[in-house]
Amino acid sequence: MAFIEEKYKEIVYMRSEKIGAHHGFLTRWGGVSEGPFASLNLGSNRGDVPDRVRENYRRAAELAGASIDGCVVTNQVHKNEVRIVTAKDKHVCMSQVPYKADGIVTGEKNLPIFCFTADCVPVLLWDEENKAVGAIHCGWRSSVGDILKNAIEKMTVLGANPRNIHAAIGPAIGFCCFETDDDVPQAVTEYLKGDTKGIFSKKENGKTLVDLREANRRRLIALGLKEENIDVSDECTMCAHEKYWSHRYTKGLRGSQASFITLR
Repeated sequence: MAFIEEKYKEIVYMRSEKIGAHHGFLTRWGGVSEGPFASLNLGSNRGDVPDRVRENYRRAAELAGASIDGCVVTNQVHKNEVRIVTAKDKHVCMSQVPYKADGIVTGEKNLPIFCFTADCVPVLLWDEENKAVGAIHCGWRSSVGDILKNAIEKMTVLGANPRNIHAAIGPAIGFCCFETDDDVPQAVTEYLKGDTKGIFSKKENGKTLVDLREANRRRLIALGLKEENIDVSDECTMCAHEKYWSHRYTKGLRGSQASFITLR
């Protein structure tokens, strides 16, 4: 199922029909930043003008349904920590986040939760029946560290059932562009317990192309999600670098985009 492009005021974002909660995978369009950060940069530590980042974040928070200081965000370190968050964890914009977590989940209504990416895989999770959601940053290290297992386990603490969870795997660097050394395919092979048919493509230069979104889709199925409840974006952030932030394309001089989900 294809993702749908939507617009809210200046912001352009993508959404999945598999997720019934209010959510979005933001693009780099619709902000006030300039130069290499143009325009919806949500990264406060990339070198952008702080007041511009703050206005960008205010716009994103409004789309998500909250004030600028009314959301909860990840603090990503490319590990597998997932945190259950509540209104007590609301982030004061531009302040230091007091915990480290590449994934966050909540059962609270009207509390937007955000994760950030610029090639890595964003995964949004939603259990309508049991009222729980998650926003998970799945870089390759977080993925092979089984952050999705930790996320599903934390959602079950909130009452979720894997059979009821819907997942949307958002825009990220694609199979076409995620070129790696041998350590990544080795780790992914272990992560998937050898179920890697079609996930790797060896190149003549000795590197390997890896389909990280497909790897995470398969892991979600192994964790108990129904295949028909999982949606996968077909957009590559590196190929579509004018629409999305891509760390690889810009060689690190870039902003950050966010993915959010809000229970209502």
